[in-house]
Amino acid sequence: MKYIALVYYQEDIMNGMTQQEWDSLNHECMDCSERLTESNNLLAGQALQQVSTATTVRVRDGKALTMDGPFAETKEQLAGFYLLEADDLNHAIQIASKIPPARFGSIEIRPVRELQLEDNIAGGHG
Repeated sequence: MKYIALVYYQEDIMNGMTQQEWDSLNHECMDCSERLTESNNLLAGQALQQVSTATTVRVRDGKALTMDGPFAETKEQLAGFYLLEADDLNHAIQIASKIPPARFGSIEIRPVRELQLEDNIAGGHG
């Protein structure tokens, strides 16, 4: 089963790291991704630029409206994601607990909902 593991942390804490601490954390993340790939548990993953680079898009009355910044101000910012293959939620939790930034923030795990045409025809939402 596929799960998305969303990595959140406080950017101000990360910005307070020394270059050596930051580089070390990034190497840990790359090592973690390599191990998860080797075990066939990582399908995809990426780190994101800081939230100050975000743009939010909404469509209202057929017009695209953009706003600089994230959708909402939060204590922790979305920093990246891992798309995981796991046996079940407990397995996904076990995998996510090894993602290095979990020490500084949190990892939100959500099952991936595979969209199918029948879902749309039947009016399936959520």
